[in-house]
Amino acid sequence: MTVLSNAALAVVVVVLVLTGGLIYCLRSWRPFGNDADVATYTALNIMAQASLTLREPLCAASATAAAPYLREMLHGMAVVLTNDKADMLAWDSKAEQDADAKHHSNWVVGAVHAVLETGRQQIRHQRDMDCGRGNCPVRSVVVSPLQVDGGIVGTLGVISQRAAGAKMIRATQSVARYVSSQLELAELDESRARLAHAEIRALRSQISPHFIYNALTTISHCVKTDPEQARELIMEFSDFTRYSFRADAEFTTLAEELNNIDRYLILEKARFGERLQVKVQIAPEVLPVVLPFLALQPLVENAVRHGLGGKDDGGTLSIIAEDAGADCVISVEDDGIGMDPDRLREEMTDSHLTGAHVGLGNVHDRLRGAFGDECGLVVETGPGMGTKVSMKVPKFSRGVRAIAPPTPGSPRSQPSVSA
Repeated sequence: MTVLSNAALAVVVVVLVLTGGLIYCLRSWRPFGNDADVATYTALNIMAQASLTLREPLCAASATAAAPYLREMLHGMAVVLTNDKADMLAWDSKAEQDADAKHHSNWVVGAVHAVLETGRQQIRHQRDMDCGRGNCPVRSVVVSPLQVDGGIVGTLGVISQRAAGAKMIRATQSVARYVSSQLELAELDESRARLAHAEIRALRSQISPHFIYNALTTISHCVKTDPEQARELIMEFSDFTRYSFRADAEFTTLAEELNNIDRYLILEKARFGERLQVKVQIAPEVLPVVLPFLALQPLVENAVRHGLGGKDDGGTLSIIAEDAGADCVISVEDDGIGMDPDRLREEMTDSHLTGAHVGLGNVHDRLRGAFGDECGLVVETGPGMGTKVSMKVPKFSRGVRAIAPPTPGSPRSQPSVSA
């Protein structure tokens, strides 16, 4: 019994020590970060969620999605977003305070018109808003302009149960600037998308006239001499044009671009015959690489049209795509007549939309816009030396996919041209 009692006593002591330590730990434990840290994290989290709703031009849908987050950021009874014509796009309020907030909607509308007229933030205090209700909880209305590229595109208004002190006024201005910055990014995305579509349309306008004329002429000659070949060429021509004029194209894969180039070369070989020899060397692992739509076809067309077309006995076109670690290096080379590097540089920088060399400047700009300045075209040429055009494309690039939205354009720079 004495042994058991001593053992029991030992267990009790251990339990008390452990329990006391646990209680001490629980009492001494504090949440990570102080109140300011928690508030900062909460604000950043709300801003991150709001930004997802504002990356498109200001409209009813985007405003409605963003309004709850903006009200939470401003701790207001209600938040209202309008366009530049004072049309209300969104109204968000706490359910239990909605009637009280809407009680002052006329003051909000008046402040919105004042902002659109003056371009300055407008503040309405309780003393200015005599609503006839002695117990009205609304203390202030603050409306700030939303600006994109220096112009007012709408307003952000908050109805608050707090007086419009300096902190509230600055907070509303800051949130309005934040919304404006998101709208500017949305506008930039849209303008880049428009630019990308315009560049592709410009490229198509150059490809189509001369190639379509030559292809149809070749097919017409085959109709009498070889109807079966004419039928096959018509099918290739149909597939080529269907791909080239695809409405939703921004990016494509190297495999798809090569398939279309194969159709193009079938049509050109029907015209040139044995004068056109083609060598293709493609590393299988780079076939899924994504590149701008119609980035490779114009290089091949220029090699055939200008490099080999001007050479009496024709020549050889080589298309090579190599695995270079994180990148894919693609080159299109011909042993044709070549040209003066200075003349080519002038055509590519000054008249790439109408110059003799189809779309090289266009392709150079789109490559740089999608992947960075280091990924533009490199052209090696000289009179009688043939021409080699190379590009480096990353195997993986964030935000660039064959089915992705518009990639950013890029400021114009001079392609690298060497003799």
